[in-house]
Amino acid sequence: MVTMTGADVRAAADGMLRTLTSYADHDWSVPAAGLEWSCWTTAAHVAHDLLAYAGQVAGRPADGYLPVDLRVHADADPADVLRVVTACAALLGAAVDTATPDTRAWHWGPCDPAGFAAMGVAETLLHTHDITGGLDIPWRLPEPLAAQVLRRLFPDAPAGDATEVLLWMTGRGDLDGRPRRTAWNWQAAVD
Repeated sequence: MVTMTGADVRAAADGMLRTLTSYADHDWSVPAAGLEWSCWTTAAHVAHDLLAYAGQVAGRPADGYLPVDLRVHADADPADVLRVVTACAALLGAAVDTATPDTRAWHWGPCDPAGFAAMGVAETLLHTHDITGGLDIPWRLPEPLAAQVLRRLFPDAPAGDATEVLLWMTGRGDLDGRPRRTAWNWQAAVD
């Protein structure tokens, strides 16, 4: 099984920050590509998921998500939201890196720390893709991280360019004449 770490989570968030910071003065109220959410809301969603995953790893609930939520202040500008994403990525990275490999927490079944890291990387990469599409910024998911996410969360993924396959697996692109997916799930839980 692919082992993803806190370093991978931080690398994905650093890439998001590097890609989007110089566009923080753009209108983030526009829809993110393929989503009903705005670019701002999509970035806040990434922060929310990273914090939720960190809480799961640290709290180790066996039967559901902890009853906690992140609220990014509505008056936060895009640069502030990106700083919140960075902070939440650091928290998830620390939770993953300090947990033992046999730690389990709930995500539709028992999930290991590497699974939470993979989900955090996936959320960050995929929603960076959505935001860059909404802001009309040229960007491509980094192949090495996309390949790791595929191996960990989508073991049934077809062969091919990891970036293109990950986008197809999550309903964000076409692949070799295959119809676009309209429903999908990743497999984070382990036995």
